[in-house]
Amino acid sequence: MKITKARYEILTEISKDGIEELQHIEKIGRVCYKSEDKITEDGESARDFVKMIIVRGHEAMIEHSSLSVKFIVDRGVSHELVRHRIASFAQESTRYCNYSKDKFGKEITVIEPCFFSPLSDSYTFWKHAMESAEAHYFSLLDSGATPQEARSVLPNSTKTEITITANYREWRNFFKLRIAKAAHPQMREVTIPLLVELKKKLPIVFDDIIVGE
Repeated sequence: MKITKARYEILTEISKDGIEELQHIEKIGRVCYKSEDKITEDGESARDFVKMIIVRGHEAMIEHSSLSVKFIVDRGVSHELVRHRIASFAQESTRYCNYSKDKFGKEITVIEPCFFSPLSDSYTFWKHAMESAEAHYFSLLDSGATPQEARSVLPNSTKTEITITANYREWRNFFKLRIAKAAHPQMREVTIPLLVELKKKLPIVFDDIIVGE
């Protein structure tokens, strides 16, 4: 059994300081005001324009740009991710992935719970439960069960990879919900650092979203 930490990977290539993305939004958004004559080549007008439409709540314009992110999380977290319906998803399938095969290392992979100390009794209990689930999963496969049948004993902690593509407006809504103090700890484990990185790569689009304590 392999234990790994939750993480993410931004799949969309983003220009330096996100200027090309902001210019794309500006080019489309200025159609509404017929103010294309105010566009500047240095990108300053794009920064000002996108900031203005977000402050005014005219976020329909930022739907014209999108972002793809791959999350490596447990299946419990992935069930929450797919609730964001204004998005497209591609997820590792336990119906078709047979973890007894060489390409999976002949083992299941689970996500380490960020809320248990590795030295605690809780962590030990969790690890034993994962090892038991893995043993029963392979026993089912050995007995002739198909992967989609054997997966019934796989725990919520089973690692899954899920790629989400959504427009910027939906990502803003996503972060407002998924970095909140009330969000699941394992959700915040990946969404907070992702937001921090996007604030650097796409300033203005996400600047006003504050991480709760």
